[in-house]
Amino acid sequence: MNTTLPRSTGPPLVRLGQGDFVRDIFPHDLDPIGEPMTATTLMNQITKGRKPKPRRVMLYGTHGIGKSTFGAMAENPIFIPTEDGLGDIECESFPLARSLGDVMAALETLYSGEHGYRTVVIDSLDWLERLIWSEVCEDEQAANIEKIGYAKGYAFAIEKWRMVLGALDALRSDRGMTVIVIAHAKIEKFENPETVPYDRYSPRLHKLASALVQEWADEVLFASYKVLTVKVDEAFNKAKHNGVGTGERIIRTVERPAHVAKNRLSLPEELPLDYRVFAEHVAASRGEGGPTPPTPPLTQNTDDAPSEGAAATN
Repeated sequence: MNTTLPRSTGPPLVRLGQGDFVRDIFPHDLDPIGEPMTATTLMNQITKGRKPKPRRVMLYGTHGIGKSTFGAMAENPIFIPTEDGLGDIECESFPLARSLGDVMAALETLYSGEHGYRTVVIDSLDWLERLIWSEVCEDEQAANIEKIGYAKGYAFAIEKWRMVLGALDALRSDRGMTVIVIAHAKIEKFENPETVPYDRYSPRLHKLASALVQEWADEVLFASYKVLTVKVDEAFNKAKHNGVGTGERIIRTVERPAHVAKNRLSLPEELPLDYRVFAEHVAASRGEGGPTPPTPPLTQNTDDAPSEGAAATN
């Protein structure tokens, strides 16, 4: 008896993607010859070693530090703006998105259209979140998201976030595009179970959305000004410490008590706020380029707190 499933019938093994970017994986996708799936055929398809993909980068930081400029330095970028802040940056972008539908339409255009863009930049996530909330309120016929009982509005919003992230994953896997998502920073009270609560920087998103995007991203980078602490002696053998800003813009790649961050490539803890330097370190960590580029040593007695510096564009 022939138990081979027809190439277009039968239940899928798995369903990938979200929303309009759903793909069903059938047995014949794994075994193109069309033979029944067996332990032997699966064993023959085991792979090993690294399989690098374009990065999914979340960059957040204080306003005006240069987050959008970072995105514009990426390879052939196209912006999907949800806030009006690109006027002084030389870049290509879709029209300002005024609804979640506008954002999804731009993502669909990049997925199905012919183009030479290599990076998609959403600028910014916190303004995208407003568009998501607006659509949730429209769906639920509520004046604002807080009016949806039992905090269900934020749970409904998560489903729409997953739709956006699924579309971005489709661009990454099927079109080979790097993904950069930009957010502003906020100071939150962190309830650390191992210590007393303390303040730290985090992306300016609802906690559910922030956790989802951070888990999804390959790198979560915090952009700030480098601040040095200087000891100043005072009368009566007393001393105080003052913060001194250097104006140097940096990104933090590793989480510390003062900020949220992560990376999956053992990047240096601190890098210049320059996408080209970041890309060099990514390539070096994968063994794709030459020797690891030099990184300025961490300065002793530094803090993540922003300080005054030369102006930059968002």
